Amino acid sequence: MALTELEQQVFDEIGRRGEELVELASALIRFDTEAREPEHPPREEAALQEYLAGRLAALGAEIDLWEPAREDVAGSRLVPDGGLGFAGRPQLAARFRGAGGGRSLLLNGHIDVVSPEPRESWTSDPNEPEVRDGKLYGRGSCDMKGGIAAMTFAAEVIAALGVRLAGDLLVCTVTDEESTGAGGLAAVAHGVRADAGIVTEPSGFDIWTSCRGSLIPTITVPGRPGHAGVGQPDWRQGGAVNAIEKATLIIDSLRRLQEEWSERPDHQHPHLSPGDIVPTVVSGGEWIVSYPASCRIAYHIAYLPAHADEDGWGGAIEQEIVERVQRTAAADPWLAGNPPVIEWATDVPSSEVPEDEPIVQTILKTGVDIGRPRRVSGMDSWHDGATFTRFGGTPCVCFGPRDLHVAHTIDEFVVVDDLVACAQELAVTAVRFCGLAS
Repeated sequence: MALTELEQQVFDEIGRRGEELVELASALIRFDTEAREPEHPPREEAALQEYLAGRLAALGAEIDLWEPAREDVAGSRLVPDGGLGFAGRPQLAARFRGAGGGRSLLLNGHIDVVSPEPRESWTSDPNEPEVRDGKLYGRGSCDMKGGIAAMTFAAEVIAALGVRLAGDLLVCTVTDEESTGAGGLAAVAHGVRADAGIVTEPSGFDIWTSCRGSLIPTITVPGRPGHAGVGQPDWRQGGAVNAIEKATLIIDSLRRLQEEWSERPDHQHPHLSPGDIVPTVVSGGEWIVSYPASCRIAYHIAYLPAHADEDGWGGAIEQEIVERVQRTAAADPWLAGNPPVIEWATDVPSSEVPEDEPIVQTILKTGVDIGRPRRVSGMDSWHDGATFTRFGGTPCVCFGPRDLHVAHTIDEFVVVDDLVACAQELAVTAVRFCGLAS
């Protein structure tokens, strides 16, 4: 391995203290930080953030632990209508200040996790971590408390060994990634930024330089109620209209649009799938023997970085969806006079960092030098790094342990050896990117 003596020392120290890293990840899993709906009370987010702050402060980090104000994120398309408060859900930025003259590096992760339900299907308690066959099980072990543990431990070991970096090293943990992305947005509004960032999502040790954005529309298709057991005249003579049947026209039209996207050149990307249009929730009807008066279809629409508007949002894709629905409705006599209504929920931004960015090249070189070559790829979903990149001026990539495919699942786990490997590579990358004090 082509490491310097100091880099080798940091690398070996993390390997020697691997059990401590597993203990750290286990401690994070024990905190109940389940993702929320806007009206939910806080869980143990504050306790987790205070725990991390205490560890990092003990090694010399400057701690900024704050509850954002509602206005910090108000008006953003990431935030639901009605706004979002952060009472009991603080954000954390811990800064190991460099000697000066080097580049700053942000290590970021989200502390919230998805629901463990159905709990009875788990082999062990999802909030009580357990190591079995070299894997650490528990809700959030993969997504992404394992990654947070690895990045925190990497920073701790660098500090504990007395390594003085030239640039600042920041450890930032945020809430609300799983529900809205508002935590990362609040951190950007608070001024958390660096020359580059690494989000330790479970990338399987790929370097994710890009991610898709997403839109969440709900389309309400109108009908006209009437008795389902009685013959109905033509709707023009006052007869009933089945909203569910009319909704299938919209569903079929948007399915055809997705098929067009899969072939269109502007929807091709070297590391991401084409944009897609997925119906996720359908609800319609009022009574079992009545023609449904309305049908609502919720969609998840993913779009590529090339389709982001100048503000980073999916405005062009939104307009394309609106126009397709309008054209479909205009071709149907009932819908032409009773057009569907589209309501738009949150929008999360896409992101892309060039492969020649210094942080990308540093991670790639580190992998080669320790005998673990890595590759560049992308994430079809979304991560907080897009917010830091788009709105905070911090080019962010994802790099973390295996494996996104076990995130959000029953018996979620992270491989113990991956935690150690991730912390080692993050530490060496930080030393190289930030530089050493002269």
